[in-house]
This record gives sequence, structure tokens and C-alpha cells, in this order.
Amino acid sequence: MKFLVTSILFGGNQMTQVLRSKYAGDVTPKEAWDILENDGKSILIDCRTDAEWSYVGAPNLSQIAKKPIKISWKVFPEMDINPEFQTEITAACPDKEAKLLFLCRSGVRSIDAAISATEAGYKNAYNILEGFEGDQDDQGHRGRLGGWRFSGLPWKQG
Repeated sequence: MKFLVTSILFGGNQMTQVLRSKYAGDVTPKEAWDILENDGKSILIDCRTDAEWSYVGAPNLSQIAKKPIKISWKVFPEMDINPEFQTEITAACPDKEAKLLFLCRSGVRSIDAAISATEAGYKNAYNILEGFEGDQDDQGHRGRLGGWRFSGLPWKQG
């Protein structure tokens, strides 16, 4: 029983450490912007769904002469993993040394996307913490607690 309690108390932190060892790491939205602005080879990969891009909005990188690359990690409406994800990443970014910055709604799917990119041979696959919309507030709304938009970074409606 003591082991079970220990696993419950410490399991989440251990799991986080295990996951982070499978990709380059995490960056805040503002750190991601700085990387995109200062590293010409860096790429923002928005791994949300078509519906999210259209109805929620997307990062606007035009002031740094870049565009986000849209490659869904999961496919709407079933939310199955995109079987072509690694193929699409390789086609969009053949440079395995480039910094790939993965963005989803809240920073969860983008972890899996960064892990998948690392498994495909990319050495610098990062998760953008908090995602585009951040966590839910007390009323269950997003966009008020962290994320790309909350951080005041450029974005546009789909």
C-alpha cells in the first residue's frame, strides 16, 4: 500500500520527467516567439485541428516574415492520431537540426507531437507550454490563464 501511495503522490512528477526526456523540452509562448524571431531556421508547427485553426484563431508570424505550419497531431472529429504526421513533418521541414516549436490548444497534444518528431529524427523538437489558449479558468473558459493569446503575442482569427 505504501508503494501505491508513493506512486500516486510522485507518479505525476516522474511521468513528466520521463516525457520530457523524449523531446528537447518546453518553452513558454514568449520564449517561443523569441526563438522564432531570432533563429531563422526555427519553425512553429501548429498541431491543432482544422476546426481550431478556423474558429479559434492562429499565431500570426507575419511581422517576423514567417508562417506557422499547420500539421494536425489528431484529426477531427474522431481525434485519432494523424497517421501521416511524421511524413508531413518531414515534407515540411527536411532539416532535422532545425528548432521545431509545437503548439496545440493547451500544451498537451504538442508534447506528443514533439515526441513523435523526435522519434522521426528531429533533435530540437520543443513543446510550447500552455498552448494557444491556455488552461481553463474557474468558469471553464480558455484564453484567460496562459497561452499564446494571453501572452499578448500576435494572432489572427481563422
